[in-house]
Amino acid sequence: MPELPEVETVRRGLQPAMEGAKILKAEARRKDLRFPFQKDFTTRLEGQTVTGLGRRAKYLMADLGSGDVLVMHLGMSGSFRVLDGSHDKTPGQFHHPRSEDRAHDHVVFHMSSGASIVFNDPRRFGYMKIIARNALEDEPLLKDLGPEPLGNEFDAAMLARSCHNKKTSLKAALLDQRVVAGLGNIYVCEALFRSQLSPRRLAATLATKKGEPTDHAGRLVGAIHSVLNQAIKAGGSSISDHRLTSGELGYFQHSFQVYDREGERCQTKGCSGIVRRFVQNGRSTFWCPKCQK
Repeated sequence: MPELPEVETVRRGLQPAMEGAKILKAEARRKDLRFPFQKDFTTRLEGQTVTGLGRRAKYLMADLGSGDVLVMHLGMSGSFRVLDGSHDKTPGQFHHPRSEDRAHDHVVFHMSSGASIVFNDPRRFGYMKIIARNALEDEPLLKDLGPEPLGNEFDAAMLARSCHNKKTSLKAALLDQRVVAGLGNIYVCEALFRSQLSPRRLAATLATKKGEPTDHAGRLVGAIHSVLNQAIKAGGSSISDHRLTSGELGYFQHSFQVYDREGERCQTKGCSGIVRRFVQNGRSTFWCPKCQK
């Protein structure tokens, strides 16, 4: 599933075609994706100007002039295509080819900018929902999300407070969207490697008995910031169906230091360890047992 850097890359690719433009026509070519579309889905969109296109965790958030917000999730195989008459662009890039089957073009937004925004989703795990902005805080999809990892409020002290007395593993805690929003398996593995912390370490070790941050918490926050910023700059990681809206591939997968490198030598300078893989909470974890403690 696309993680924060991939969703942010898609947002930046869609922004020129959507932001400031009016939705002249909205097409929902089936009754549902992962969830049924609202009965008034298209009518609440048509005629509305997209005043801003943001992101919250792994959700795209289109602010509408009506005061509604269109919340969009890519699911596992969802992708957007931007058609502007002369070009067919895709905001996001991924290692394997995206679906070219137009039978899976399930939602189309025809914009006053002259562009058409097409959402393609073969597996139909993506979803869209229109929510009144004043009801966002109570929306079940969003209300329990933790802080944005690239936001100003996310620091070692906040992470320590969230993990204080937690009995889960450090990796499980970081994947918990209530602790920090937007992180997924790939970037958690990479951040733990860069901070030289074991994915098996107890999350509670990020805090002292009084709940204050340890050095581990500071290292980990720095690693999370570093890996996410580097991935966004690279256009995300192309390892599944995700692509940029330009149709190009993201390149951060070439910078993986541990993810999907089972059996390779550890890239930490001076470490002679071998990258290992094990299954943790149903997900593949990649780590170096020698330098991650």
